[in-house]
Amino acid sequence: MAELKYNKDGRLLFTKEMRREYKILAPNMLPVHFKLFAKVLQKAGYDVEVLTNSSHQVVEEGLKYVHNDTCYPALLVIGQMIDALNSGKYDVDKTALMITQTGGGCRASNYIHLLRKALKAAGYEKVPVISVNLSGLESNPGFSITPALVMQFVAGLVYGDLLMLLSNQVKAYELNPGEAMELVDNWVDRLLDQFSHGKGMLGEEFRSNLRQIADEFDAIPVNRVPKVRVGVVGEIYVKYSPLANNQLEEFLASQDCEVMVPGLMGFALFKIDNRLDDIKLYGGSTVKYKFVSFLKDFCTRMESAMLDALKDHPNFVAPSPYAHLRSLVNGVIGYGSKMGEGWLLTAEMLELCESGYENIVCTQPFGCLPNHINGKGMIGRIRKVCPNANITPIDYDPSATKVNQENRIKLMLAVARENLTERAADKKAESETVEVEVETSPAPKAQNATVSAAPSSDR
Repeated sequence: MAELKYNKDGRLLFTKEMRREYKILAPNMLPVHFKLFAKVLQKAGYDVEVLTNSSHQVVEEGLKYVHNDTCYPALLVIGQMIDALNSGKYDVDKTALMITQTGGGCRASNYIHLLRKALKAAGYEKVPVISVNLSGLESNPGFSITPALVMQFVAGLVYGDLLMLLSNQVKAYELNPGEAMELVDNWVDRLLDQFSHGKGMLGEEFRSNLRQIADEFDAIPVNRVPKVRVGVVGEIYVKYSPLANNQLEEFLASQDCEVMVPGLMGFALFKIDNRLDDIKLYGGSTVKYKFVSFLKDFCTRMESAMLDALKDHPNFVAPSPYAHLRSLVNGVIGYGSKMGEGWLLTAEMLELCESGYENIVCTQPFGCLPNHINGKGMIGRIRKVCPNANITPIDYDPSATKVNQENRIKLMLAVARENLTERAADKKAESETVEVEVETSPAPKAQNATVSAAPSSDR
């Protein structure tokens, strides 16, 4: 068994020996994306497993070790990991945990410290915790993020975004229920196989896959009847994780809605952009600035490849490029508001309104100040810019009942259905008006016919 080693501050390290012997458990947030991320890490030599345990016991374990006022996502992530270690499924003497650290002002940067505290309290202090970050917050001898690994992560991110986008726009209208999700599963299997052979991550293989994905989803038989379109935004974990948002997308589908969830690329570029701003404002190494600039350019090119794959498919609503998202909040909220999801949350709501998804559920962990400011706090300002915006903020925490959350969403949907009915009536009235105008318009004058016939009589 690998020898336990600690740094000078007493932190248990993940060593090179552990890399060979240990299984690494990672929390789940985006099921499709994280399967692809795990495959990238597995290909790099790490034995990674994305957790899928999601019973109420996860919440109960989280409540034991994380104060309810701290952060609901922290409670769930830590609860999921402790629950997994308690399950008996893993050899805790050869198990490590993995968690991201953003490095910003959000409390998410401190999840890792809360996790270590919880592990000690639960008797798992010998389980090492790996920080996944690009800010140099923590390092481990047995784990490193290389530029090649980052580029492969970005490829997985784009695939995940495209599959999520297209499946949501198809499954609400498909003639054969379940066909869209079957295609998602099929593509995930194909991509995992390609990734395991080092294929499909870059270049023409990557672009060809994106085009083929769009083609195959567009080929699914659908009946695009008018439906309420609902966008979902909010704190990144609660926005995406079915565990955190009480299966929100599934509930909206049961209410006969089409769902739009903005992809992860916008958030990635938002964080990268903030790093560049920080270096410009506060200084930093030239090497770091060049790397972050390269990363932004690379992500922008990958984003463009996805948008290019959608150009020949007018049936789909394509997401806006990051540059457009940034422009939307100009004059609405300051770019200095960048804690948590920051101004990006406001931008995503404006983009949804612009794209025809003006009915919006804003998911917020109780007590998440950045999201209450940039989400709930901006609703009034957004309605001035987009009068049709129909936004409802929903708090998520252990004490919030699913019934109450769904009832609030149903009130929003009732307004949305009224608006949809009114628009349909207005469109019908407009169509009838045009028909009447055509029927009552005067017949062509006789002299026009004479003039037309004149050349024939001259011959």
